Amino acid sequence: MRIRVLGPKQSGYDAAARFSVLAGLMHKLIALLFPALRAPVLLLIALVLTGCAGLPPRTPEPPTASIAASPATALGRAAIRLNTPPDGLSSLRPLIESSYALDARLELIRRAQSSLDVQTYQLGNDKTGRLLLRELRDAARRGVRVRLLLDDFYTAGMDRLLLGLAAEPNAEVRLFNPFVNLRDHSSGRWLEFFGDFRRLNHRMHNKLFVADGAMAIAGGRNLADEYFQRSEVANFIDFELVMAGPVVPESAAIFDTYWNSDVVYPLQRVAGTTRTPAELKSAFDADTGPAHAPPPDPLPATDLLGDPPLAAQLANIDEAKWMRAEAHATADSPNKALGVMAHPTESLAQRFHEMLATAQSNVVVISPYFIPGEEGMARIRMGREHGINITVITNSLADSDEPLVNINYNRYRVDMLKLGVNLYEVSTQQLRRSGQFRDLLKKARGRLHAKLALVDRQWVLLGSMNLDPRSARLNTEFGVRVRSFDLTQALLFAYQLDDIEGVYRVVLKPDGQNVQWIGTGDVTNEVLDSEPDSSMLTRLQLLLFSWFVPTDQL
Repeated sequence: MRIRVLGPKQSGYDAAARFSVLAGLMHKLIALLFPALRAPVLLLIALVLTGCAGLPPRTPEPPTASIAASPATALGRAAIRLNTPPDGLSSLRPLIESSYALDARLELIRRAQSSLDVQTYQLGNDKTGRLLLRELRDAARRGVRVRLLLDDFYTAGMDRLLLGLAAEPNAEVRLFNPFVNLRDHSSGRWLEFFGDFRRLNHRMHNKLFVADGAMAIAGGRNLADEYFQRSEVANFIDFELVMAGPVVPESAAIFDTYWNSDVVYPLQRVAGTTRTPAELKSAFDADTGPAHAPPPDPLPATDLLGDPPLAAQLANIDEAKWMRAEAHATADSPNKALGVMAHPTESLAQRFHEMLATAQSNVVVISPYFIPGEEGMARIRMGREHGINITVITNSLADSDEPLVNINYNRYRVDMLKLGVNLYEVSTQQLRRSGQFRDLLKKARGRLHAKLALVDRQWVLLGSMNLDPRSARLNTEFGVRVRSFDLTQALLFAYQLDDIEGVYRVVLKPDGQNVQWIGTGDVTNEVLDSEPDSSMLTRLQLLLFSWFVPTDQL
């Protein structure tokens, strides 16, 4: 098995987990095989890093705040029309198809007149990432204030690009929990990660986009090719909402909390350069030109739910049919990255579990990485004792981009089935048998990346949080809680949750101690007794590694 450490094409799962896995694995192997050498080896690593610069001292900077929605902007006027008369509810439009999700961002950037606040875990150094950077630059040149907040894990080799955007008078780029040494080299970052593991193991996994303080996009997509069906290797199935109304200022306030936090540094404080602003701007022009950042393909007339592109809706806002619902934004504190939480019980993971505990009849959980742990199993057991129907949809081993997570999830599979949980695993081979996904995937692999929970067909929780220890304890996360029968119905239709296709149904074998996989859709007679589309050698390698990998890093 080849474990990839860091590279521009690694995405989907939190790649910090890969670093954590390797760091934890090295610690364990040294302690297990060479206990007498453990202290000298770690001391040597510390000495190597001694000459490297640490985080620069913080300088007092006046906090900046989001610019509130205003009728002076076109998006502000559209938001007012969508929410008239004001009743405390927000207006929502689902973004199920990735092409519509990218188009929505481009439209909002191009229509923005006062501000753009963008927060993400990954901005790809690819055609999608560069296209969005160019559009943000163009907005800044129109006089729009642009604030771009990135987790620093995926920025290796991107400093020149980001400094080119930051060279614009109206644009600023900040980094969450940044690397300092050898920023353009993966090997240098790996060494720094190992030497400063306690700090750098915490990452900002949030995804949020706010335009003119009037409209926002939230959900699970990072800003890279594979999240918008633009990769030829593997693409992700994901979900987001465009939002207008009271949920937007809630989201904007959360962005401000991160932007002004002690864990966030201006890009220029950690990424030095000898280039002049004019040189940086010239390089940015070349790096984000049409050859490197081609526009997306034209959209179909309507999306899966029958809605036209966002531009058509904004052009005729009085006829736009958006869902109206109670919606609230919530997030972990950025101080989670410091290893301290003022109110640990108020974490996003805790609020998620509290919402699930209100279920009266059924819960559907969709998560690409699912490790319930003993605490999660206790909640599942309690829900089943109260007659709650529970369905879990996650990735299969062959189609997970983090198979070590899948191996740990496997430890709970039999027990969940014995409790009566409905368990499904997404498979590329199965997706290609589904008419809905066949054309979208083409030759690429298909993987689940949406993070969703549906409770009693009334409540939806969406956002960036996976159901695993890393999201609960190490990463910061952002989520939106929505009370809407219409939204749950749209999700049930879009993802065919009442008659699931593109997955294997996992069931107990007659012996009650092992599992088998049953095909769905047109091949319901297919029954497999081993992990679909994976070899015995792969499964054995992963099993051996799983003995050394600390579960709390996954």
